[in-house]
Amino acid sequence: MVAAAQQANRMSERPPLPLSVRSHRDTRGLEVTVPKPSYPTRCLRHLRGLDIAPRASDTGQEAKVKLNIAISGAGLGGLASAIALRRRGHSVTVYEQVVELKEVGAGIQIPPNSSRLLLKWGVKFGNTVVQPCDINFRRWENGKIIGLTKLVPDFSRSFDAPYYVIHRSDFHKAMAQQARDLGVVIECGKRVTDYDLEAPSLTMEDGNVYKADLIVAADGVRSLAREKILGDDNILPRPTGFAAYRATIDTHRMRDDPEVAWILKEPALNLWIGPDRHVMTYGVANGERFNMVLSHPEHRDPSTWPIADRHADCADMRRHFAEWDPRLTKIIDMITDTKKWPLLSGARLPRWTARSGKAVMLGDAAHAMLPYMSQGAAMAVEDAAALAELLSRLDPDSPEPVPKQLSRVLKVFEGVRIARAGQMQDASVLNGTIWHYEDGPEQQARDEAMRPEVEGRFFRESPNQWSDPVTQEWCYAYDAEVAAAEAWETRILASRL
Repeated sequence: MVAAAQQANRMSERPPLPLSVRSHRDTRGLEVTVPKPSYPTRCLRHLRGLDIAPRASDTGQEAKVKLNIAISGAGLGGLASAIALRRRGHSVTVYEQVVELKEVGAGIQIPPNSSRLLLKWGVKFGNTVVQPCDINFRRWENGKIIGLTKLVPDFSRSFDAPYYVIHRSDFHKAMAQQARDLGVVIECGKRVTDYDLEAPSLTMEDGNVYKADLIVAADGVRSLAREKILGDDNILPRPTGFAAYRATIDTHRMRDDPEVAWILKEPALNLWIGPDRHVMTYGVANGERFNMVLSHPEHRDPSTWPIADRHADCADMRRHFAEWDPRLTKIIDMITDTKKWPLLSGARLPRWTARSGKAVMLGDAAHAMLPYMSQGAAMAVEDAAALAELLSRLDPDSPEPVPKQLSRVLKVFEGVRIARAGQMQDASVLNGTIWHYEDGPEQQARDEAMRPEVEGRFFRESPNQWSDPVTQEWCYAYDAEVAAAEAWETRILASRL
C-alpha cells in the first residue's frame, strides 16, 4: 500500500500528458494512460461511456474570443452554423433573402454523424422524426431484397446516435427554433448582393451594409460568395447527367390500398436499384407522409426544361419507371404532384476562405454533392461543428493579433473539411455507379456480394456502402468536432518542430 501510494505521488508530479492520450486512476489509485492510436482500429471502442477513452482534446469549450459573426443564408447549413457558433458564445446574425422563413422539398435523412451533433446541440425534433429499422435494397424489376442494412439497434449501438428521416420543412423548423432559443438573430427579407471580404461586410439589395468580424457564407449551390472568394479559380457545380423527381404521398391513401399498404407495416427505407435509375422511399412526418425520390438520366440543361407542369411531370416520371416492380409502379401512380430537380456535383475547390482571413463558405456553396450517400446536409452540419470548434481556439492572451489567429484557424478549417467533404462527394458518385449497373456481370457480382447481409451471414465487405464495415466506420463514426481539434493540435505540434 505504501509503495503504491509513493508511485502514485511520483506519477502525479510528472508533466502533463500530451493531448493525444487520456489518463485516469484505476481502483488502486494508480494513473493509467490510454494512448490514442495513430492507425485505423476499433480496439478501444469498449471504453466508450467510461469517460476514459482516448481523444484529441476536450471539445465543446466556450470561445475565449467572442466574435460578431454574420451568416448569409438561413438554409440548413446556415442555421447549423448559427447554432454551433452561438453555443460557443459568439454573437450571430443570419441574413436570409426570403421574406418568410420556410423550407421547401420533401424528405431528408439525418445519419448518425449528423444526429449526434444536433442532439448534443439541443435541437428538438419531437415526433417529426422517424427512426427506420432497416434499409432494404430491392431489385428493380420485382422488388426482391438484394441488400440489407440493419439500422436498429445496430447504428445507435455502433455510432452512439440514431439514424433519422424527417420532412425537410420539419427539420428546418426545428433548427430555426433552436437558433432563436439560443439568441441567434434571423433577419428575413435581406438579399445579399455583394460581399466585402476585407471589411468584412455584407451589402443588401436595399443598400444597407452590415459589418462583422467574420462572414460565414452558407448561400447554397448558386453561391455569390464562392464567386467572390475564388474569383478566377471559381468552379461551378457541374451537371451529372441525372435528375430526380421528389414527391410525398398521404399515407392514409396508401393504407386503404392492400396492394401498397405492405410498405408501411414497419418504418424502413426501401431502395429499388436498376439500370441508370433508382427510387428511394421512406415515411416522414410521424408516418403521415410517404417520401419518394426517383433518380433518372437527364442530359438536358435545366434552363431548357419545359415550364413545370405537374401533369406532364408525373407522366414523364411514370414513363421512366414503367417496366419496374409492379408494386412500386402502383405507388408511383398515387403521386399527384412532383418537382424535378437537377442533380449537381461540385469539384474539390482550392480553398473555402477569403485571402483576407475574414470570410469562409461552407455547405452546398463549398461542396455540392449527389444525394446518393444521403450526406449533403450532414456535411453542412459537420462544417458548422468544425468551424465552431476551431474558433474556440482563438486566444486573447496570445502575442499574435486575433485577425492573424483567425486566418490560421480558417486555414485549418478548410484543410480538414475540404478533405472530408471531397471524400463524401466521391463516395456519392461511386454509389450512383454501383446502384445503376446494367443487368449483367457487374450487377450479378454486386448482388452476390450483398447476399451475406441479406441472409444474416458474416461479411467483411459489401457493395452496399451503408453496410460495408470500413465505409460505415469512416462515414458514421466520424466526429467533426474531434477531427477539427485533432487537426488544430497537429498544426500546433508541427509549428514547434
